[in-house]
Amino acid sequence: MATTFDSGFSDWDPSRLPDLTDKRFFITGANAGLGFEAAKMLRAKNAHVLVGSRNEGKGRGAVSNISAVSGTGGVEFVKIDLADKSSIDSAAEAVRGLAPDGLDAIVNNAGVMQTPEQKTADGFEMQFGTNHLGHFYMNHLLFDLVAARNGRIVPVSSIAHRPPAKINFDNIMFEGNYSPTNAYGQSKLANLVYGLELHRRLEAAGSSVASITCHPGYAATNLQSTGPTGIWKAVYKVSNKLMAQPAERGAQPLVLAAAGVEARSGGYYGPIGMQGARGKISDSNIVNDLATDIETGRKLWELSEELLGISWTF
Repeated sequence: MATTFDSGFSDWDPSRLPDLTDKRFFITGANAGLGFEAAKMLRAKNAHVLVGSRNEGKGRGAVSNISAVSGTGGVEFVKIDLADKSSIDSAAEAVRGLAPDGLDAIVNNAGVMQTPEQKTADGFEMQFGTNHLGHFYMNHLLFDLVAARNGRIVPVSSIAHRPPAKINFDNIMFEGNYSPTNAYGQSKLANLVYGLELHRRLEAAGSSVASITCHPGYAATNLQSTGPTGIWKAVYKVSNKLMAQPAERGAQPLVLAAAGVEARSGGYYGPIGMQGARGKISDSNIVNDLATDIETGRKLWELSEELLGISWTF
């Protein structure tokens, strides 16, 4: 297993955040769970938060609840379905209208977990298509807004990125050999591979944008109840009560990556206790070797461009 580097802290918490007045953050999947809790923490420090959600009713309800948190920044809704390129196109235009002078960070939080075999609106395997490709495409569309503020892109990975997870380049969509668990592991490994590859490309181009990846550990959210079926759904019902940490705690690495002054481009942050499931927040100390492999990063980037029909250079 690989590591990233030592950022010089071992127990980060949101009390270290600076005042975020005039800072603007876009969080996908912010109507509930990790994204919702991260939005509340940023709002409490006076940040302006754009709440991304595919469900308008839940998203606007979240805006109301986040606005109730003491803080001076605005809170606004953006409708976005990461499983549909046309929805991402519309969301990007909406974000431009709400943040014409730029974004301080985009947090790639939205995701699905261990779903039955399904396709996105564009024909991609649902988990890889939503968790990785949807965010890759969105980040590409909104990159200039992040660059305008020397901001951050924050891919959100998972402890599920570890072996046996791999990028199945020979059958990226698991056609004819679908496993909900293997597809989820691939998608979360892709998040980390992408985050580190993006850092390398930004650094090579001399860009002031940072790519900072994180993971929440094992946090109890509706992710475990809305995707998995059968035995896994039953397992999570028990393990969420016995082992998982609250969503509020799981959201803290997202806030560190988005706004913490200690976070560094190319870093990977999350809990470091119980094999990364919970505990103190620092540089993740268990990283799949494939995540740091330069050739894997190059191949995933080029495949993502090809599948989405885009060219993303700096």
